[in-house]
Amino acid sequence: MDNKNLEAIMGLIMHGGNAKSNAMEAIQAAKNGAFELAEEKISESEQSIVEAHHSQTGLLTEEAKGNHMEVTLLTVHSQDHLMTAMTFTDLAKELIDVYRKLLK
Repeated sequence: MDNKNLEAIMGLIMHGGNAKSNAMEAIQAAKNGAFELAEEKISESEQSIVEAHHSQTGLLTEEAKGNHMEVTLLTVHSQDHLMTAMTFTDLAKELIDVYRKLLK
């Protein structure tokens, strides 16, 4: 695997992890009634997902050009991080709404 692909894969893992962490912090903030902080953390989570998508787009662009990449466990792991982060962020938004209704 070349360094460019490894960098993109590590970007997916890093940004996906950041997104999930921010989403978890958003849930905790909402649980404590800090809805402004919760929304800020969701925004940060969404921005991390955008950054992860940029990394993913680079990999997809190379594949579309015919530059096939060996799929390794690290590659699969990186995609798993992104998909988990996206799902977790969506769930966090729903939980924030639930806490907002319960606590206000």
